[in-house]
This record gives sequence, structure tokens and C-alpha cells, in this order.
Amino acid sequence: MAASRLGTSILSKRSDCSMGSRAMSTDVVSISYQTLVSSPSSLETSIEEAFGSHPQALGIILVKDLPPAYPIYRERLLKLAYNFSHLDEDVREKYVDPGSIYSYGWSHGKEIMNGRPGTNDHLYRLLAGHMLTLELDTLKGSYYANPIVDIPDVNPVVKTEYRPIYGDNVWPDKNEASIEGFEEAFKNLGRFVFDVGCRLAGACQPFVSKYLTDVSLSVPELISTQTAKARLLHYFPPSENSPTTEDEPIDSWCGFHKDHSLLTGLCSAIFLREEAGMEPAAVPSPSPTSGLYIRTRGGDLTKVSIPPDCLAFQTGETLELVTAGKLRATPHCVRVGQTQGGAKISRETFALFMQPDTHQRISESDTFGSFTKKVLEEHYEEARVI
Repeated sequence: MAASRLGTSILSKRSDCSMGSRAMSTDVVSISYQTLVSSPSSLETSIEEAFGSHPQALGIILVKDLPPAYPIYRERLLKLAYNFSHLDEDVREKYVDPGSIYSYGWSHGKEIMNGRPGTNDHLYRLLAGHMLTLELDTLKGSYYANPIVDIPDVNPVVKTEYRPIYGDNVWPDKNEASIEGFEEAFKNLGRFVFDVGCRLAGACQPFVSKYLTDVSLSVPELISTQTAKARLLHYFPPSENSPTTEDEPIDSWCGFHKDHSLLTGLCSAIFLREEAGMEPAAVPSPSPTSGLYIRTRGGDLTKVSIPPDCLAFQTGETLELVTAGKLRATPHCVRVGQTQGGAKISRETFALFMQPDTHQRISESDTFGSFTKKVLEEHYEEARVI
């Protein structure tokens, strides 16, 4: 669904379209998992520093000292992301679900992103007096599923109306060559991230409650198992015909956007080098400029690194809406970075979107369901005819 996708697109400032040195680097607030479990109320200051409205706030927090199962779950699933993306196209297409607006199963080249003119199919939209090219995003492939429940337990009428939110999971055949164990690996990592995220939501309650427009709401109670959505991502290597250069756009791998979730859990990405006839090899980031970029609350562009043994959580638009804009969603993008010698290096990562049920009112004008429909219409032509 759209929360699993983009939320609201943001056009990056012109001065940020080419790189580099203008992006700041800053430390991300981190908390210990052990403290999150044993003494969550002691974390309010750290949570306010991470998610607050002061100019330096990034809207993202790291959870460190995780249980030893985490790195095993992460490495297993992210390598399967690479394997799935390298299946024959006719095999991948078996796991596409157009009826859910590509919100379950495999999706590639269906999503509309703010972008630059390219060779892909594109649409045009007039914004602020300027004609913009909105490309169908072929730079990454995604696999979507709810890792908590396979078949949401909701009223059939509601399920039909909101199929991109309450659809049934689509899993690869268990004996599909090179991706054996895909479903189990997806659920293991997704449920791990969801559990940590729920603990963090509880720790956030004392801070967030001061800003909620409806004081009867609780952050943990806003998170539904029925609408949880995870997105396994494979970022394809840059085309050999279009190598990255020093002045490439800052959002060359994924355009600036906000998630439309309440909270989003993020794994550290792994980079894999493709070698003909060989297993992909894990390699360091192809460039110091590759990776995730965030705008601070004050508007500064900041490169953010998530250590491989940590989870990150960032704020989404639903949190912004339930606090009437007092706590803001986190604008972010992903940059390719210049690779050396034409190396074919892909990026694999995983995001989990934690969000309410469709009936939950999140603003004066919208429920989560109606808000999601608006987001889908922005990013999918198919959603405009539902």
C-alpha cells in the first residue's frame, strides 16, 4: 500500500540537485534496546531530541544492542531480495497483484515518482506554474507483505473497499529456486522489527501525548497488526549507459518523500556486487555519498548512516496529522553515489510501516483510509479509477 511506498512527494531544492559537500553529517540519537525493554519511561528526553520540532531534529532514532537474532534475520532476507530480483521476469510476474494497486507481492516500474526527464514512460503534472516530469520508477523493485497476518481479519465490505491496505499476502512458491525460505525470512525480520517498533511506540507515548489533538488517543493503540506493511527493496545498479557522475542528483536512487505511516522501521542496507557466474559479494558502500539523506526540521540536508547492528525508526505523515503538524514527518531520499570502474553494485534494504486501521480519524478531514486513498492516487494511475 502507499504507506509502504511513498507518502507525499517533496521536490528537493534546486541547490541540492547536485551533490555533495553541501550535505551535512550529524550523529543520530540512539537508545539501547535493553533500556527500551526495562525502563522505557527514562527515554523521553532522547525521544524528544530525535522526534521533536527543534531545527536540528532529524525525525529518526536508532535502537542499538539488539538481540543476536537480528543480524541473522537481516542478512538472510536482504540476500533473498537480491535473488528474487534476479529471477526471470516471467517468474517475478507470477507474484504481482494489480488488484491491490501493487501493494502486495512484487512491484517494479508501477510507482510514479517526482523525477527528471528520462527514457521511461512518464506523465506530466503542472505544479507551481512549472511543468514537471513524473517518471515511473524503475530504479528499484519491491516486495510487499504484512509480516504479522496473512489474511486480515476485517469486515469483508471494508476489505473490498480498502484492498491495498487489507489485502491477502502473496508469497512465492516454497520450492521456487534460489529463494527457498523467502516467506519465513520475511516474517522473521518483519515481526522482529514490529516488536521493537511497538516497544518504541509505548516509550513515545509520554512525549507524543502532549501534542495529540485527540487526548484519548494512544500511540501504541494506533498501531494495528491488520494494516502493518513491510517493503523489501532491491535498488538496481545504475545503467552502464548512464553512469553516475559527481553532479548526480541527491535523490538519484529514490526521490525525496515522506512515508505516510505513523512510524517506519528501517534496516541498514547491504550493498552487493554482481559478478558474472558468481554469488554476489557483500561490499562496502560504493561511495561516501551513497545512501540515505534526511532534511532536519530546520531544513538542512543531512546524510544518515544506520549501523548494520541497529534498527532505525522515523516519523511518518500519520503522526504529523494526529498532532496537527506539531510533530512532523521525516523527508528523506536515497542517493546512488559514484561507483568506480563500472562496478554493478545493488542496494538491498527493508522497511516496516506501522499504521492505524482505516476507520481511525487522523485529522478533521481524513481517516487513515481516506488519506491512504489520496496518497495512492498521487503515485498510481490505477488508483485514480477505483
